[in-house]
Amino acid sequence: MTTALAPGFRKAYPHFVAIPTRWMDNDTYGHVNNVVYYAYFDTAVNAHLIAAGHLDIRAGAAIGIVVETACRFHKALSFPDTVDAGLRIVRLGNSSVTYEIALFRAGDDDAAATGRFVHVWVDRATRRPVPVPDAIRSALVPLCAAPEPSR
Repeated sequence: MTTALAPGFRKAYPHFVAIPTRWMDNDTYGHVNNVVYYAYFDTAVNAHLIAAGHLDIRAGAAIGIVVETACRFHKALSFPDTVDAGLRIVRLGNSSVTYEIALFRAGDDDAAATGRFVHVWVDRATRRPVPVPDAIRSALVPLCAAPEPSR
């Protein structure tokens, strides 16, 4: 069974992070290598958490550990494209967050890739789950997706 990981159209995402591709992102076939898409997901999520949630990546008491990722490729990106990474939250739990991310070539309405990224927030020292920090939660709430209509 195949299901979409995330909506493939720009209007489904309330927040965007522009990410310029780099020459080194391309593989020998002339397009961005598949593993780099995951780095773009990580960049989009953490850029938002640092800017809007005041995430202290060096000394904060809580850190987000990635426990799951997935990606579906729809079309190639390549240097020198600029990637618009669309970000939305589909689940904001007590200690975990599920993001849906779509990567768009600048100006395109249909995604080059769609994916999922799950953080579990843990104590930096003990690595035991903790509640999503208040500042992070406040930065994520505006990105929460509306529930999908019932069929």
